[in-house]
Amino acid sequence: MKWSLVVLMAITPAMPVAAMAQQTQSPAAATSQSTAPTTQNPSTKDSSDIAHYIIGAEDSLQITVWKEPTLSGAVPVRPDGRISMVLLGDLQAAGMTPMELAADITQRLKKYVQDPIVSIVVIGVNSQRIFMIGQVGHVGALSMTPGMTPLQAIAAAGGLSPFAHSKRIYILRGTGTTQQKIHFDYKKALKGDNKQDVSLEPGDTIVVP
Repeated sequence: MKWSLVVLMAITPAMPVAAMAQQTQSPAAATSQSTAPTTQNPSTKDSSDIAHYIIGAEDSLQITVWKEPTLSGAVPVRPDGRISMVLLGDLQAAGMTPMELAADITQRLKKYVQDPIVSIVVIGVNSQRIFMIGQVGHVGALSMTPGMTPLQAIAAAGGLSPFAHSKRIYILRGTGTTQQKIHFDYKKALKGDNKQDVSLEPGDTIVVP
């Protein structure tokens, strides 16, 4: 009896584990699996955000031209939003994405290099900043994260001092005649008031009296 069982197992072709799992799966489970939503890979979202990053003044870029080391290197974006490159001179960089700038440089280099391949990496993000003034733990420039609110910025600056007037906080946006003064109520924000969720913009100044 034992011998016949061994022979039966030997002549039965082996079935892959994955295939076996599919055959034994119930119809209901199969339907559920086919209709289940696909979870987005976080790294995909991150790479999308990076691809759409807008270069700003005082950022630092790593420009690489394949097989052209003399044209490659780290380049700062000047306060006027321009960069300088060998052969090309001054180029506008601020306001463009890394891919747009790479395409522009590629087109310009075709006069000097055969089939240039250009890649650009942002190695220093210095343009995305806001400024804190007044009764906070740390005054000065603060790196801004996407979607940052005044409440988050105050927390990143060390919070309010004991002498801060939490109901008189405001945000200065823009310069000259276009400058806006946006009121912010710290206590209401702590209670979850959606009206206080102001998305900060680069260059904003939060004033805490």
